[in-house]
Amino acid sequence: MIEVSANDLVETISSALLVLTPELVLRSLNRAGRKLFKVDVDEPLDRPLADFEVGHCLIDALAPRLRRIVAEDGVIDEEEITCERGSLAGRVLRISARKVCRPGNHVPFLLLSADDVTAARMAQDEVDRAWRLAGSIVDTVRDPLVVLEGNMTVAMASRSFLGIFGVEADQVVGRPLRDLGEGQWDVPALRKLLTGVVPDEAAFDGYEIEDDFGPLGRRIFRLNARKVFRPGNHVTRLLLVFEDVTEARLLERHRDLLAAELAHRIKNSLQIITSFVAYEIRGAAEACIGGYEAMQARIGAVAHLYDVISRSASLGPVPVREYLEGIAASLRASLLGETSGIEIVVEAEQFEIGPDQAVPVGLVVNELATNAIKYAFPAGRGRVSISFERRDGEVALSVADDGVGLGKSPQAGGSGMGSRFVDAFVRQLGGTLATAAGENGSTFTIRLPLSVVS
Repeated sequence: MIEVSANDLVETISSALLVLTPELVLRSLNRAGRKLFKVDVDEPLDRPLADFEVGHCLIDALAPRLRRIVAEDGVIDEEEITCERGSLAGRVLRISARKVCRPGNHVPFLLLSADDVTAARMAQDEVDRAWRLAGSIVDTVRDPLVVLEGNMTVAMASRSFLGIFGVEADQVVGRPLRDLGEGQWDVPALRKLLTGVVPDEAAFDGYEIEDDFGPLGRRIFRLNARKVFRPGNHVTRLLLVFEDVTEARLLERHRDLLAAELAHRIKNSLQIITSFVAYEIRGAAEACIGGYEAMQARIGAVAHLYDVISRSASLGPVPVREYLEGIAASLRASLLGETSGIEIVVEAEQFEIGPDQAVPVGLVVNELATNAIKYAFPAGRGRVSISFERRDGEVALSVADDGVGLGKSPQAGGSGMGSRFVDAFVRQLGGTLATAAGENGSTFTIRLPLSVVS
């Protein structure tokens, strides 16, 4: 076993270590102490602390308390003092002191340690100034915000936050976010987002919470969060901004309700028109019936668009799959009936398109599918496939059948009114039309720019 002397330990530690008599005579000073207090190795000790220039710093700040430690067995535990004179003027020392006794004779001594923490104190003061400045900036921001510690407790709350929620700073600072108010912020999805911001750099924007906020009533807040660093000590915190979007959301909802009502009324008006057309068909000459039916189908395709819009409570994007399924259902009802041997299937990706693009898309599908139903299946059996998918950086809209093909059904690829409608709508969409036909059927493919979907 290696023996280590007390002197070896004393000379190794980085803190200045002084041994004083009860009369404050300096009996011993280790190497770190001589360096800190600028005492030469050859300079004799066993003199009153006041005889050393640097001793004034300790005497000015601690002499009465050091004597009391000897009398009452007290301690000084990591107390910071600032030297006012001598070569250490302006330096900040962290002092610890206690009474010790030499084994055997119970003679009391004072053991005092000192560390120069000036740089750390200056850095902390700078951090505190920066933090106060940050607080001043925070208080000028109109939207309420809080700064959270890594454990989701509130480190700072802006004046706006305190004012809007009617609380005092001491009711908020130091408390977990989930405990604020009446539990409105205790949302699992929000906690998951917040806990990912600091370690994963996963800043988020636009998370919305709707709840009753006491005197504020029912409000909707949009939350944005970012990771921030506290200067000086690299402490990581989280900045959480609350934006009250209640009025904007209520206006949107009111607008959507009005839009849905408008779309519903347009759909009903178009259905009334198709009923009039159906009435005219019953009394029309044989040569006119086809034209009336085509008109009825076209109006029905537009009516179904507004049906989809009215059910989505918005005049925003239209879900393509639902829209095409509706057109297919309308074609089955108007042209096929329950006993028909012709089936219509829809295969569409989960895209959305704007209402302006939805009208020509629906009319193109209606024209091509109607054409196939009428002319591709003389035996009364077959399949019409409608697809809408991403392909080679574009969107491909296809209507295909497994019927007799264009070669045996010139009406399907002719130059009539329906064909001209299709060409016009394709141009309106900024697309191109390609036709493929053979003994196993025909395929019409419209390639559209990817910008038509959202």
